[in-house]
Amino acid sequence: MLGACPGKAGQVRLTYFPSGNKPAARSTPWRTTREEQDFTAQWKIVDLLPGTKYSTIVEARSLSDGSDATAVVTGTFQTAPESTEARDVTFCFTTCHDFIRRDDGMLGHKIYPSMTRMQPDFVVHAGDIEYYDKPSPWAMTKELMRFKWGRIFALPNYRSFYNSTSTYFMKDDHDTLRNDCWAGQTYGTMSFEEGVKLFNEEQFPAHFPRYKTVNWGKELQVWFLEGRDYRSPNTIPDGPEKTILGAEQKAWLFKTLSESTATFKIVCSPTPIVGPDRKNKKDNHANNTFAYEGDEIRDNLSKLENVIVLCGDRHWQYASVDKQTQLWEFGCGPGSDKHQFGWKAGDQRPTHQFLRVKGGFLSGALTHSESGIPKLTIRHHKTTGEAVSEFVFPQSAPARESHQ
Repeated sequence: MLGACPGKAGQVRLTYFPSGNKPAARSTPWRTTREEQDFTAQWKIVDLLPGTKYSTIVEARSLSDGSDATAVVTGTFQTAPESTEARDVTFCFTTCHDFIRRDDGMLGHKIYPSMTRMQPDFVVHAGDIEYYDKPSPWAMTKELMRFKWGRIFALPNYRSFYNSTSTYFMKDDHDTLRNDCWAGQTYGTMSFEEGVKLFNEEQFPAHFPRYKTVNWGKELQVWFLEGRDYRSPNTIPDGPEKTILGAEQKAWLFKTLSESTATFKIVCSPTPIVGPDRKNKKDNHANNTFAYEGDEIRDNLSKLENVIVLCGDRHWQYASVDKQTQLWEFGCGPGSDKHQFGWKAGDQRPTHQFLRVKGGFLSGALTHSESGIPKLTIRHHKTTGEAVSEFVFPQSAPARESHQ
């Protein structure tokens, strides 16, 4: 099939060092790749320096004779600064990509060179990185799911961007199993549980639990929510026990938010918490099917200053403010204009502070005035990089622009 990138058993190792300081390089032992893990390998690196750019060298060699490396891939990544350090930070946020709706031919998606030009310290991919339940092919077996991952991440724009950008990967429904999925369901020969394992342990960095929070310096703390592993079926009656986050993750979220000393608190969610969303949708906190937990989350988040939600999943760009709690939410929009659908252009509701039914991405820029006062600027961008909105926080005078 077009784009197939079959793996092969071999050995790989990782060498890493602070950029410009190769004498400090450390190398992992050679690790054997196996078919059972789709010939993938992962390393957990500890004792990294904060606020540091690292260079990486990944080498591969054959199993047969322990010869020199036959393939070498180089890259870089950036570590977060100390939680006590005041530092400018730039990041991007994206969602909803797939091979069949890419907009840059066999290079991939246009947003990747656009985001590269911004030189972000990190990027968040909020899920639906690929779509198992869309054609060319319908990925109803483990082999076809793996095929889709190999194909899309082999595209040049993807390789170039992710080789040099620190990234937090989240998952949603289409890259877990199928649309609006939950535990116990199947798709072809694959179970929900197998789809979760494929994402959580094989194709993306493995860590448990899947939710976490990271300080990017003194003024910015970021939360990454897990929206599939702990959720209730959409079909059961709403109430205190119905959940997307699960009791443990929800308690952790409220506790860590209340303990945070960061000026700005960014909550990254695969799906909307504020919305608005379409009336026929039943899969997120902006829908009536999860109204009880949605109200609970919006109420808790709004009690704290400068908590802002960034979400994926929706195929249009928006900024909104919940009329009950005044909680802000930004939807980044899909990865290409080919992927936009689901909302009528011009249907701007009272909740909306900005609406654009196109593809693109979000950026965030934490900066400091000459007196050291921090501000956070969030912008929507076209796929080609041009900014089409601007919101400045704290909210005393949030600026707003809109360019369709």
